Amino acid sequence: MNKGRGLFVGRFNPFHKGHLKAVQHILEQEEEIVIAIGSTQQSHTVSDPFTAGERLLMIRAAMKEADIQLERVYMVTIPDIHRNSVWVSHLCSYCPPFTRVYTNNSLTRRLFMEAGMEVRPTGPFNRTDYKGAQIRKQMAEGTKWHHMVPKAVWDVIESIDGLNRLQDIIHESD
Repeated sequence: MNKGRGLFVGRFNPFHKGHLKAVQHILEQEEEIVIAIGSTQQSHTVSDPFTAGERLLMIRAAMKEADIQLERVYMVTIPDIHRNSVWVSHLCSYCPPFTRVYTNNSLTRRLFMEAGMEVRPTGPFNRTDYKGAQIRKQMAEGTKWHHMVPKAVWDVIESIDGLNRLQDIIHESD
């Protein structure tokens, strides 16, 4: 296989074990990975409770904890533009060149395929076990969620008082 640089796009609110498994799978296929963190202009909302910087901290901490060689990882932040027809070129303008795109998101797959890029699935893990919306819901409700994120991510969320922030945001939106 001709190894190159794979692109992995997500909001990572928060970075969870499914994301980590995807990164590990991509790095088995590729020499390097570009992790594109989307919706970076958003924070302190129900869907995007964490800042771009906090998500960078979570991802980096999870990579170190998993013994992933950080020199194989590029991380970029991508603000939304809300125009799917030009979104791929917008995203590419923020990233180092990449060889392939890895995603299980049908819209993301479609947009990159229409742009003529090779798209592959993120890996053989059960995506239904790890969903950011479900994790945020469980965090807000005070039910078990720690088992769905790497310990390093849990530590970052704790250090920024992220659980109380999310619960405050949820109560404000009621």
